[in-house]
Amino acid sequence: MDIGVPKEVKDREFRVGLSPASVKELCDRGHSVVVETQAGVGAGFSDEDYVEAGGAIAPDATGPWQQEMVVKVKEPLPVEYELIQNGQLLFTYLHLAAGRQLTERLVESGVSAIAYESVEKDGTLPLLMPMSVIAGRLSVQFGARFLEKQQGGRGVLLGGIPGVSAGKVAILGGGVVGTEAAKMAVGLGAQVTVIDISVERLSYLETLFGSRVNLLYSNAPNIAAAVTDADLVVGSVLVPNRKAPTLVTKEMVSDMRTGSVIVDVAVDQGGCIETLRVTSHSEPVYTECGVVHYGVPNMPGAVPWTATQALNNSTLPYVLQLAASGMKALDQPSIVGKGLKTALNVQSHRLVHPAVQKVFPDLVA
Repeated sequence: MDIGVPKEVKDREFRVGLSPASVKELCDRGHSVVVETQAGVGAGFSDEDYVEAGGAIAPDATGPWQQEMVVKVKEPLPVEYELIQNGQLLFTYLHLAAGRQLTERLVESGVSAIAYESVEKDGTLPLLMPMSVIAGRLSVQFGARFLEKQQGGRGVLLGGIPGVSAGKVAILGGGVVGTEAAKMAVGLGAQVTVIDISVERLSYLETLFGSRVNLLYSNAPNIAAAVTDADLVVGSVLVPNRKAPTLVTKEMVSDMRTGSVIVDVAVDQGGCIETLRVTSHSEPVYTECGVVHYGVPNMPGAVPWTATQALNNSTLPYVLQLAASGMKALDQPSIVGKGLKTALNVQSHRLVHPAVQKVFPDLVA
């Protein structure tokens, strides 16, 4: 199969769909890979690295987008819409539930679009997990930075020091992102509260953290109390292929202390904070109700060397199967095939993923 790897165009998105090691695996199996020039340089991979791996370098995005399959990291942006080909296979993060314009364009284009975040394996989301781990850890790292007075924050050191109280961190959602955020916050010495709607998940978190983390059931009073008392709030709610529910109201945000910080990792699924809007790595924060808001949807793009390799470690088996069998890979009884089948969002001018169909019922043929 002919595979294209365009350079990401999202603001300061330095990850790349395939690393040179992945390109070599594909080329060794007889596939051809066309990589846009400089596509991997932000992640530490030169054009020469791709050539040595067996790939070809294209001078612009046109070359990669003319291939049978395109492997990306982030969803296509409007500047890429006209490059999408009828009958093409697109494999990337899509998050269609939060993007009507993109959904409409993919349906119109005739592409077969498979979303990383929709691939399932034994009840887990294996292609979302590595980025969730990174985003969860970064959420506290960024939160701690923007709590600094020079960054507009309260001037709180999350870990405190002897004689001065540690900062308070409230984490909404105890999944992968929330768990990793809690690990980082506990490691810094913060006072940590995790709120989740699953008692079973809370019980599991107790086995990890014991009494070091305050574990609360998700209801409006608990959320309001934890949020308004927090120096840092991390939104980490995930409803697969659906828009995240709004858990924190503007009124709650208004009751937070001036200079507190909100980091909403759920922003690429619509966010779970009413006052949160999408930001970018170039302009990551804004202040509303006196609270610093961080809403960058591609957080792992801040650490592209780590994130690209972590992503490729998970995506490569699926890329190899698609390259070998095309769309027939989705009909194979293997774990990879079954996972790909759950991840098909758009095919032949039709919106086919059940969860996304519920978000956009008018787009269902």
